Amino acid sequence: MDETRRDFLDRLLTTPSPSGFETDVQRRWVEYVSEFADEVRTDEYGNAVAVVAGDDPALAFAGHADEIGLMVNSVDEDGFVHLSRVGGSDPTVTKGQHVDVHTDDGVVPGVVGQTAIHLRDTAEDEIEDVSEQHVDVGADSEAEARELVDVGDPITFETPVRELAGTRMAARGMDNRVGIWVAAEAARRAAERDVDATVYAVSTVQEELGKQGAKMVGFDLPVDAAIAVDVTHAVDSPDLNDEKNQHGEVDLGAGPVVARGSSNHPEVVRTVREAGDGADLPVQLQASGRATGTDADAFYTSQGGIPSLNVGIPNRYMHTPAEVVDTEDLDAAADLLAAFADASADRDGFSVGV
Repeated sequence: MDETRRDFLDRLLTTPSPSGFETDVQRRWVEYVSEFADEVRTDEYGNAVAVVAGDDPALAFAGHADEIGLMVNSVDEDGFVHLSRVGGSDPTVTKGQHVDVHTDDGVVPGVVGQTAIHLRDTAEDEIEDVSEQHVDVGADSEAEARELVDVGDPITFETPVRELAGTRMAARGMDNRVGIWVAAEAARRAAERDVDATVYAVSTVQEELGKQGAKMVGFDLPVDAAIAVDVTHAVDSPDLNDEKNQHGEVDLGAGPVVARGSSNHPEVVRTVREAGDGADLPVQLQASGRATGTDADAFYTSQGGIPSLNVGIPNRYMHTPAEVVDTEDLDAAADLLAAFADASADRDGFSVGV
């Protein structure tokens, strides 16, 4: 990944965007795509769409901008902040973490409390729900804490983007800033290749709350096919590598993942795979006998049915503050989607032809 593309990725990853509070990261995304798109528009909730104008067919490449997080639910009389979830936050990884409370007046630092191992009976340790955990912002009283934070303020983990060995990196919120990176980059690369198809790059909001942004966008997006780019579980870490019969065959660094079954339209699947083969790009496959859990599930039932596909980016440790991806998978995914746009030129839709 070259320096410019990596800088864009880092800017996305370091911009907090819990579901319902995506505005800042959407501004960064819009700034980037405005350099090459023919048109960029946003809606009332902050979904963003960039258009690279061409002929038929029209294709959408979409990721979701929001990340999981926490939220101020209440403040007690001693000044401790009690929590609720934003999306699927994992209570096993929250305790003892540094966090940022994002208020109207700026960031308030805090930590999620954890009783010291010396002071608890470890034989009776249980995982407390997020609602039973608290953030210590250093306040001595309820009044002092309420001067700092309000109920409803979003909270994110304070974690840096870190370089790992080779082309691998760790950060919170890879899910799914890597998806909006790929959507933007695929559109830019399609424009650079001067493909004949029209390409819509889309950055949706509130996917973690039930794919809500994709439902809004899918209502009237004039496309013949939509590809939702999201993370998927890499199962090559020690805690999972003996369970591939259960969880699939996805490895980090082995290329983007094309899902098959359920919402994944067979003609879109076939065309993407053929485009990957033609461009000599690595592609992994994943079985999807039920819902994908991604924006593809919203797009494919919109407007009477948009042919859709979920393309996954292998990700270790999903929904933790230490998600790990390989940047070569991101580059390959962007190239795959641009190749798909090129291969789809002059195609008359994606009907299965019953």
